[in-house]
Amino acid sequence: MVIEYIRYQVPAEHHVAFHEAYRSAQQELGSSTHCLRYEVSQGVEEPDNFIVRIEWDSLEGHEKGFRSSAEFGPFFAKVKPFFPNIREMKHYQVK
Repeated sequence: MVIEYIRYQVPAEHHVAFHEAYRSAQQELGSSTHCLRYEVSQGVEEPDNFIVRIEWDSLEGHEKGFRSSAEFGPFFAKVKPFFPNIREMKHYQVK
């Protein structure tokens, strides 16, 4: 298992749209056999900061399996408007 962390900085006027995008994208993530679970967290002290944490079965499952699946296109269309707000997008392994 690998964990993908995506750190966003989203201006206040786009918070609702950001939440709606990921709420809608749960359909595609939930349908993927490679996505084990995910969560979206919002900063308390700095509410413009968000972290999306996605547990994938493997790096290959994410980068090759999910990204080549039928779910990826609709998922990407929903979250793509927020790509300019990404500050970090990396994979990590729990040891």
